[in-house]
Amino acid sequence: MAVYYSEYGAIGDGVTDDFDAIIKTHEAANKSGLKVCADKGALYYIGSVAKTAFIQTDTDWGDAKFIIDDSKLAVENRHAHIFKITSKLSPFEIKSVAKLRKNQAYLDLSLECNSLVSAVDRSTMRYIREGLNQDNGSPQTDIFIVDKNGNVDKNTPIIWNFNNIDSMTAYPIDEQVLSVTGGHFTTIANQAESKYTYYTRGLAIMRSNVILDGIYHYITGELEHGAPYGGFLDISNCAGITVQNCKLSGHKIYITTGSANAPVPMGSYDISVNRAANVLFKDCEQINDIHDTSIWGIFGSNYCKNITFDTVRFSRFDAHMGVANATIRNSELGYMGVHLIGCGTFLLENTKIYGYSMINLRNDYGSTWEGDIIIKDCEFIPRNGVQSDVIIISGSYSSQHDFGYTCYMPRKITIDGLIIDDSNHPDNYKGPKIFADFNNLYTSEKFQEKYPYIITEEVQIKNLTAKSDKHYNISDNLFMFRNIKITEI
Repeated sequence: MAVYYSEYGAIGDGVTDDFDAIIKTHEAANKSGLKVCADKGALYYIGSVAKTAFIQTDTDWGDAKFIIDDSKLAVENRHAHIFKITSKLSPFEIKSVAKLRKNQAYLDLSLECNSLVSAVDRSTMRYIREGLNQDNGSPQTDIFIVDKNGNVDKNTPIIWNFNNIDSMTAYPIDEQVLSVTGGHFTTIANQAESKYTYYTRGLAIMRSNVILDGIYHYITGELEHGAPYGGFLDISNCAGITVQNCKLSGHKIYITTGSANAPVPMGSYDISVNRAANVLFKDCEQINDIHDTSIWGIFGSNYCKNITFDTVRFSRFDAHMGVANATIRNSELGYMGVHLIGCGTFLLENTKIYGYSMINLRNDYGSTWEGDIIIKDCEFIPRNGVQSDVIIISGSYSSQHDFGYTCYMPRKITIDGLIIDDSNHPDNYKGPKIFADFNNLYTSEKFQEKYPYIITEEVQIKNLTAKSDKHYNISDNLFMFRNIKITEI
């Protein structure tokens, strides 16, 4: 059995505000355990009220269309999600654990069910950002999966030592999968002042084991000014999420004044993933042009573990405040490419990258990757064919800023099958570089590192081909990378 929006008064004519009826439908379905269906061919208008429809049962939006109108300056609450997928299992605080250690395998506790655990230490600051968006950092945060008996899932290891825990919250993991399918959504963009006043009026996923299938999101009405978006899809405090067969949109870039009192482009996202584990994007694509430099990168993440792109066509992948383990395969990433910091293993396989570098280790967070990078059977088209130098791994590190952690270059980089289209290169081009120079002051032993940078140990190379026929170089900064072992197979 299923319940339809029209049964609770939805008109679906694109003019009448149907949101109250939509909310009531989900309320009834949540109580009775029934599936929710949109009416065939309906066009639902959702206005500016600060309300949310909570989804706790399977939902099929079919071919129905939804208009989310953010254009009114009277939007009551720009943070109020339109839909929230939530669990009937309530999160709870864990009080019995006083400390945690990195890679700890067991917690002395028992839980009613497997849970995603989030731990916070407010006395320790990490990710102390440098640059135009500089800040004082964020409290140390980690997420990991714990089973009923207190065993930490080895695929979501604890990555920090916690000598102090201010809060530890368990988010129970539902055993049954909840499915949300179909639906074409159009956001009429906000017309607010261009400041960091993020809008998140979309679909939040806050329940584990969810499949999102076949959702489309379009954007219209963008002007020469506007506030940024935090994500039409906002995935947080959950695990085991699959987003498949979905089409989403990048947002226009707006400029504001950053914390360093200089103009800065504001990040604006259609997909945001925070404090989540085991998240898969499969057979998804960006509706607008992945090479359009007036549009911000579509995807951003923080505090995540095991993010996978498989057969995805987006403008970029971006890990802000760290990802532990990530995989991108069978995909295409546009002008922003891969922006990365974190730890574990990053695998890039059978993928085309069109960014200014193949992988950029974000310098505002210390260009750090504590682990390995594997590039396998990929193609790199720098700047989508615009004349340019070629850098496989970019980033920079002054060694004068405290990011709140020791910064690492990848321990080992494996390149096993890489074609570089460098046919459109500058006259003084000497061939592709494995690394950018990272620190143009670090050219002799006289340079003093205030905060040392742990340099890559080994680069292993097999089947690297440049269309220019020029041989690769390690870097323009030969001194900094003098001790790296280069192995050609």
